[in-house]
Amino acid sequence: MVTPAHDSVPAGTHIGHVHLKVADLDRAVRFYQEALGFDLITRFGEQAAFLSAGGYHHHIGLNTWESKGGSPPPFGATGLYHFAINYPTRRDLAVALKRLLDWGWRIDGASDHGTHEAIYLHDQDGNGIELAWDRDPVAWPREGERLVMYTRALDFEGLMAELAPQITPAVTAGA
Repeated sequence: MVTPAHDSVPAGTHIGHVHLKVADLDRAVRFYQEALGFDLITRFGEQAAFLSAGGYHHHIGLNTWESKGGSPPPFGATGLYHFAINYPTRRDLAVALKRLLDWGWRIDGASDHGTHEAIYLHDQDGNGIELAWDRDPVAWPREGERLVMYTRALDFEGLMAELAPQITPAVTAGA
C-alpha cells in the first residue's frame, strides 16, 4: 500500500453535485428528466435548473449563465471528461439503460471494470456521462492488497436479465 505524502481526506468524503453549462435549458431539463429520470427540484427562469434523485436538494445543476446558445467544447480541449451517476443496484442500472434506449438515446460504450459496471453517453451539450453500479467492495478484484481495475465488455444480456420479474415461491396453506 502506498503511503501518501499528505494528509488524506476522510474516508467518508464523497463528490457532491455536478453543475453543467448548457446551451438550451429546456432541452437539457427534458433530457435529464425524461431520459435519465431525475426530478426537477427548482428552476430559476431561463437561467438555471436543479434536479435530483430522492428529494435531495440537487445532484445536477444546469445553467446558461455563460453558455446560452453555445456549442460544445471542441474535441481535444481540456475540461470535464465525464461525471458518474451511481445507481444503488444492478437492476437500477438496467432500468436506466432501458429508459435511455426507450427514449431513443445512443450510448457511446459500456464496460465492466471489475469494481463496477459502466455505460457511457453524452448529453446534447457534449457533457460526458457514466451510468454506473458498484460491486460490493469485497468482490473487487485484487492482487494481494492492490486493487486491480480492468476494462472488459459489459454483459448486456446479464444486465438486462435484471429486469425480469422476480419470482417468489408460492406458499401453500397447511404445508
